[in-house]
Amino acid sequence: MAQLPPDVEEDECLPEYRYLFSPDLLQDKVAFITGGGSGIGFRIAEIFMRHGCHTVIASRSLLRVSMAAKKLIAATGRQCLPLSMDVRAPPAIMAAVDQALKEFGKIDILINGAAGNFLCPASALSFNAFRTVVDIDTIGTFNVSRVLYEKFFRDHGGVIVNITATLNLRGQVLQVHAGSAKAAVDAMTRHLAVEWGPQNIRINSLAPGPISGTEGLRRLGGSLARVSTKALVSPLQRLGNKTEIAHSVLYLASPLASFVTGTMLVVDGGAWLTSPNDTKQLADFESSSAKL
Repeated sequence: MAQLPPDVEEDECLPEYRYLFSPDLLQDKVAFITGGGSGIGFRIAEIFMRHGCHTVIASRSLLRVSMAAKKLIAATGRQCLPLSMDVRAPPAIMAAVDQALKEFGKIDILINGAAGNFLCPASALSFNAFRTVVDIDTIGTFNVSRVLYEKFFRDHGGVIVNITATLNLRGQVLQVHAGSAKAAVDAMTRHLAVEWGPQNIRINSLAPGPISGTEGLRRLGGSLARVSTKALVSPLQRLGNKTEIAHSVLYLASPLASFVTGTMLVVDGGAWLTSPNDTKQLADFESSSAKL
């Protein structure tokens, strides 16, 4: 069996790293990463920077991205600009992109990683809760992509990778809000790939599965026993890690994928093919009167 790439559970940089790709794969590129202060987004930023890229990491919490940027710079020696930005607010996005362009002079790559999610049956889901997830995941992805297109990509080309999910591939209990939002992002990926391809802009989606050391797994995965059971029924019989996702995003964002656009790369160890819906969990939620 191939050796797994290293990872750490917390939002910390890897203590050691073994290159599978050329270390200069993204030399002097600039990546704008929403949700880059934690979880998968943090590891994407680190792996990009280890391959020569400078990064802009954006989140609503300036404290979070500022702390993350210090760690990333110390570990990689590359530049990292932390910015506070809400993907639901176009004026804030415009200001952030202007600041990034002032700092670096260009943006080559956009990673749309900002997302919101929780478990809730459709029957208990408030109108506002559904709208909030769509606002962050779907509309936020469009907002940032549209601003980058206007301000740089239209005239210079670029690469966009949208972080989505496998929820909509078969329907998942307790996830109608996130599944619907991510399905729309996957559709958006294909539409924009067609429209913006002539401007030398590649756009793809990447759908992670259950990934260890993420807030998503802690909040959505359930008990440790439940997570272990789900992992064992997947074809590779384990969870993925953040470094594996970052390597896959690195591929899509790099010249290695120069003729790849408008597609979705599923990186879940085959879990969506075999993992059962947890109908007991649905029954547990429906027996509660709590609504979101």
